[in-house]
Amino acid sequence: MTDLNELMKQAKQMQEQFQKAQEELANVVVTGEAGAGLVKVEMNGRHDVVRVDLNDSLLSEDKEVIEDLLAAAVNDAVRKLDDKKKDSIGGMAGNFTMPEGFKFPF
Repeated sequence: MTDLNELMKQAKQMQEQFQKAQEELANVVVTGEAGAGLVKVEMNGRHDVVRVDLNDSLLSEDKEVIEDLLAAAVNDAVRKLDDKKKDSIGGMAGNFTMPEGFKFPF
């Protein structure tokens, strides 16, 4: 029964680490960019856009160009957040080890 107790203890620790990582990720802010930095979008871990920065030179461009660059910058920020989440949360699963000889009942 100690194997099961150890497994449950590890699962509880992993759950606590996962919850802490989620809380920390909510406070992370990443910057997505497009057009070689002409458009920058800051996004927090809850996927809220908290700031948009447009280079003044863009204001003379067509509306469609600005819209495309904004979409690309937002998508870049989302990808950066996803990468941070994978790095932060994905590493925790590697710490979860099954006790030697433990077999699932199915």
